[in-house]
Amino acid sequence: MNGETLALRPIAHIRSPFTEKFGIPRQSGLVEEVSAQVVFEEGFRAPEAFRGMEGFSHLWLLWGFSQTADQGWSPTVRPPRLGGNQRMGVFATRSPFRPNPIGLSCVRLERVELHTSQGPVLWVRGADLLNGTPIYDVKPYVPLADCRPEAAGGFSDQHRGDRLVVEFPPDLLSQVPEEHRAALLGVLSQDPRPSYQQDPQRVYGMAFAGLQIKFTVEGESLHVRQVLPP
Repeated sequence: MNGETLALRPIAHIRSPFTEKFGIPRQSGLVEEVSAQVVFEEGFRAPEAFRGMEGFSHLWLLWGFSQTADQGWSPTVRPPRLGGNQRMGVFATRSPFRPNPIGLSCVRLERVELHTSQGPVLWVRGADLLNGTPIYDVKPYVPLADCRPEAAGGFSDQHRGDRLVVEFPPDLLSQVPEEHRAALLGVLSQDPRPSYQQDPQRVYGMAFAGLQIKFTVEGESLHVRQVLPP
């Protein structure tokens, strides 16, 4: 490392119910019901490194876009929430195609387990990360400095609060483990589709917690059609 370059190595990896990109919430915190675990690598498991963490309700995770890191970057991108046909500057978005493929997520800290068979584990909620994503740093969320209620959200404000009504037949919902049902309903209500896809006949498939969820969307309603094993 010198004054201009920085070599990063993962200090942890995340375990989440998302095994593919499709269906992951577009931002952290949108689906608080999603539970995930941050599992630390050897060399970063000293219990004293977590001293005082239990006093914070939320954490910042700095992580890597591991699946797109080798695809380079683009000065402009097409945000899915704008229909995929309007370009914005990459620095005005959270696109993964960045000069340095680093992501930032704010998650709620549920609990800290220091002494497990795999060392310290952080149980968090509201993560928007693919299973296995490398974590490069963890920092506390400090409301005094990090909260700006008056902040403007740019084009992202256009879709604040957008949600679908999820119609999930009880016989299909019963096939989903109870501990994952609320999270799955929350993810589906956020409309996993790209905004430019509006075909009510199209059947979409989403991997979640070891299951394949098949659904269609018509108007403001999402209809679950099948729940299948992976």
